[in-house]
Amino acid sequence: MAKLMIRGLETYVEIWNEEAEQTLVALHGFTGSTATWRNLAKALPSVRVITIDLIGHGQTAIPQQISRFSMQEQIQDLEEVFGQLQLKKFTLLGYSMGGRVALSYSTFYPERIDKLILESASPGLRTSKERSERCERDNALAEKIISNGLLSFVNAWENIPLFESQKRLSHSVQEAIRLERLSQKEEGLAGSLRGIGTGSQTSNWMSLEKLEFPVLLITGSLDEKFCKIALEMKALLKNAKHATVNDAGHAIHVENPAEFATIVGEYLTSFNTNERS
Repeated sequence: MAKLMIRGLETYVEIWNEEAEQTLVALHGFTGSTATWRNLAKALPSVRVITIDLIGHGQTAIPQQISRFSMQEQIQDLEEVFGQLQLKKFTLLGYSMGGRVALSYSTFYPERIDKLILESASPGLRTSKERSERCERDNALAEKIISNGLLSFVNAWENIPLFESQKRLSHSVQEAIRLERLSQKEEGLAGSLRGIGTGSQTSNWMSLEKLEFPVLLITGSLDEKFCKIALEMKALLKNAKHATVNDAGHAIHVENPAEFATIVGEYLTSFNTNERS
């Protein structure tokens, strides 16, 4: 674990299995952190797993300016992180918000990507009307987080329909997710919603057909919205597979960590992989 100075922002990075030859970079979702991927890293001992606290999350410093939270800034930060870590080519994995970041990064730096794995992720919203409406909702939620505090937000957030299937998980697993959410800061989450929310980012739908590298889309069968998005993405991508995990919702890595790790591990070794860069 280390804190890197990235374009003026202290950025928290954790690395597991450092001696492994193959590299997987993993990006968490909204309210997540590097802790999201600890179980996956343990399940893949032969893979060097690099995780990063994205802007506004975990132990990465919170910018003062809202413009510093933007997708373009986050992409440049990641490129600087990879430069400092001397990574040339790697597999990139992103979950939900982290999946949007991973896909956005990949469209700007395709030469860095060996394979792309997207868990319950989207390319953003297609129309400016959809984006504008989503920005309004995200801004309203950001205001609520600042005025009502983190605990109030987390209590509401863990009860949204997207996470309904997580209520079947063991108490200890649910508690770990809750603690990860409660480890965040109000200003960080609010800034993330405003700067890098689904409404704020540029749509990547038009970029999908240009991507040459292999893409794996993973969704849970109970998450109908993202299953549909994955099918639409697969139709546009040149080299994509779609894996559906039965009886899982949005966060497959939490709801069925063993199957998730198996899918990721098999995909990493399914055809020629890069040497450690």
